[in-house]
Amino acid sequence: MSAPDEQPELRLTAEEFAEGRADGLGDIEIVDGRVVRMMAQSPLHSRVVRRMAGLLEAARRPGGPCLVVDSDVAARFADADSAAADRKLNIRYPDIWIRDCEPYDLNSVRDHILLVVEVTSESTIDVDITDKRIQYATAGIPCYLIVRLDQKEQRIEEIEEYRLDWSGRRYRAHDVHRRVLLLDEPLEATIPFEVLEQA
Repeated sequence: MSAPDEQPELRLTAEEFAEGRADGLGDIEIVDGRVVRMMAQSPLHSRVVRRMAGLLEAARRPGGPCLVVDSDVAARFADADSAAADRKLNIRYPDIWIRDCEPYDLNSVRDHILLVVEVTSESTIDVDITDKRIQYATAGIPCYLIVRLDQKEQRIEEIEEYRLDWSGRRYRAHDVHRRVLLLDEPLEATIPFEVLEQA
């Protein structure tokens, strides 16, 4: 029997998610069928996501290639290896992604993502640097940026840039940016940390 203040574990199958059963649950992700509620983020986390998405969008070159920058949009990743339908579904809402301009489809968008950005927080750092890094690499996403905030979530410590090693579908460290993000793929951008941090 669960403690009085404990909520029973909520699980969803792909069919239930498609039927809208996740609607009204708030900020969630679904990991191996289990609904994971997301914690509210700090003001700095919100600013960094908002500003970086805008700056990446502004860095797109006129005339192509056609790129879409989105924030907190659902993507379905490979199902977990389980016989039970309610133990399979994996839905993530990356902080930011850049993808090609193919029409959005929840079930196939992962095949069109060129870069993912996750901004760490105290509640997400372990998942960002382990689980998501494995999941995004397995999906074949070429570039992954982890924006590490300091412990008090008042400034950016560094941005880790990982590139996909296609031979093993895993990420290799490419660069660590300490004051300015210098990005060359899938678009060229120079983004000073102070621009992302300013109130």
